[in-house]
This record gives sequence, structure tokens and C-alpha cells, in this order.
Amino acid sequence: MNRASLLELLKHPQRTTALSPSGWTEFIATARNANLLGKLAQRLHAANVSVPAAPLRHLEGARLLSERQHHSVAWEAQCIDATLAQTGEPVVLLKGAAYVLGRKAAGVGRLFGDIDVLVPPGSLGKVEIRLMAGGWTQMKSEAYDQRYYREWMHELPPMIHVRRGTVIDVHHTILPLTARSHPDADAIIAHSKPLPGHRSLRIPCDEDLIIHSMCHLAHEGELHNALRDLDDIDSLLREHADSPDFWDRLGDRAQLHDLAAPVALCLMLARQFFDTPVPESLVLRLAGADADAAAIRRLAGLYDAAIVPDPEGRPPLRSLAAQLLIYIRSHWLRMPPRLLVQHLSRKAWQRLSLASGAGPKNEQGA
Repeated sequence: MNRASLLELLKHPQRTTALSPSGWTEFIATARNANLLGKLAQRLHAANVSVPAAPLRHLEGARLLSERQHHSVAWEAQCIDATLAQTGEPVVLLKGAAYVLGRKAAGVGRLFGDIDVLVPPGSLGKVEIRLMAGGWTQMKSEAYDQRYYREWMHELPPMIHVRRGTVIDVHHTILPLTARSHPDADAIIAHSKPLPGHRSLRIPCDEDLIIHSMCHLAHEGELHNALRDLDDIDSLLREHADSPDFWDRLGDRAQLHDLAAPVALCLMLARQFFDTPVPESLVLRLAGADADAAAIRRLAGLYDAAIVPDPEGRPPLRSLAAQLLIYIRSHWLRMPPRLLVQHLSRKAWQRLSLASGAGPKNEQGA
């Protein structure tokens, strides 16, 4: 199944009634590999579409899994709130957890594996100690990984709860400290909104929630969730598409966060993939001068070639080449050249040591 067919059926689930048995098989496999099966299942369920028995089993499994995950994330949020409320610090939920608990359309049917939070940089010590006292422990034990996260990245090393097995990523900003752009994390926290029923948890304002999703897509080197992330962005934008001043506010926040180009790129991609009603004036405003705008359009073309869902997870060679270029670009954006060479060399040596049996058995690469 090609991408156009997948997107068409995601946008118009009623049209799945025309699928043959083999068409259903390919559709289910492609949606699963794109991490969109939960969303697809919820949309078919909401539209009351009659689905044959065989694909229905897969869809109902994905729908029930998403509902169970949403109950789990609500409970986990309560546990995090109870653990961190004593710090007196704001704890801002990001991405999937924010979509679900903020009751955003982007959260419906969404599957995810961990909870991301943003806290003030000065509170990292208090937050980490409280989480450890509450049962979370570090997932990265190797000394270099600890240094990598704590000196250069935008988050602590991931932590896992010893009993529940749930993972939390504690951010103090939304891009690595060594990245070329420098978003204003203080502004994200200051403009966040309290989450009803919780003492410390908050949700980013709508513009920052969207910009963070775009920032993640535009700077992430792994594209296995890219189509799902674009679907998130489309859903988030459509909630405000008819608000007369929303697009200006979005542009203002993108410029405040030093993320005008990534937001312009993602607006182009949302329009390209999902026909999102994005004003051309905003794209032109954020894309900048003619040379910059042309570079962003070329990059959008690279993403267009790279994001090609496949039922067997084996995209064509052209897509693999585009994915490799985006992966290289993500590292180039993450670190200055000298530090990047040092980091990649160190990680390559660690992998060789592990392969030869000389390295620590429990090491996980950053």
C-alpha cells in the first residue's frame, strides 16, 4: 500500500469498506509499522465502520491497548504528581502524556512507551532525588552515558520504576544544550497551564505544545514514528485552524524559541502529507529570506522521500538514502563538529568492545 492510500484511509476511514482481504492485510501491516494502528482503530470505531472479522481482531487489540495505555499514563501521572509535589516545582508534561491528559485529539488512539516531563533547570537535583526515593532508578549505568546526558543533553538519563517498569524522561529544555537552536524553556514553563486534579503537573500552552512536537520531528534522526508525529501535528493544528489570531501566536512563539525554520518545515510537511489548512503567509514569514526558504523546501523534499511507510518495514533504496541523510543532519544539529566526532568515535568503540565481549554487559548506548 502506498503512502497516499494510507493517508487517504486515515483521513476517511469509511473508505476502508472498499478494501479487499489482501488490501486489509496490507493496510493493517502498513499502519502498524507506522505506529498508527491505534489511531486507525479508534477512528474506525468512532465512525462505526463495519470491519471484517480478521482485521477487526488486530484493530480491536490496538484500540484496547491504547485505552489501557491511557489509563496507565493517567495513573502514572498521579504517581509522579504525588512524588514531585513536595519539591514545589512545576512539572510540565510533554508530547503523548500531554495530549492524553490534556484531552487533545492527537491523543486519541495514540500509543507510546514513556512519559516526558519538563522541569526548571535549577530543580533537577531535587526532582531526581525525589524520583529515586519514589522508586525510579537510572537506566544508564556507564560513566560516559551519564556525562553525555548531564553535560550536553536536554534531559537527565532516562529513569525506570523498579516495580511498575514505567519510564520517565526528565527534561530541563527541549533541545540539547549543544544544539544550534536554543528554545526558551523558562517561557514554556511560565506559559504552561495547571492540569486539573494535580498539584504540580502542568500542560504547555497550545502553541508550545505544537512547537515542541514540530521541534522533535525536525531534529530527530530516527523516522520510524515520523508519520505518526505528523498526524499529531495535523490534529493539533486543526483544533485551532479557525481561530483568527492562532497562526500569528504560533509564529510569534516559534520565533521566541529560535525555532522558526523547524516550524516552517513541519508546517510544509503537514500541508504536504495531510492537507492541513496552514496559511501560506505564516510559512513565508517563518521560512525567511529566499535562500533560506529554498533550503527548507529542499529539506521538505528529503522528508517526503524518507517517510514512506511499508507493510514489511523495508522501504525502497531511495527512502533509505534520504533517511540516512536526515540521520546525519540530526547529529550535525545536535553537536558542534569536534564534539560530535568525539562522541561518535566513543560510541563506535563501545559497540566494538561489546561485540568482542570486552565491554560492560549492561551498557546501553546514549
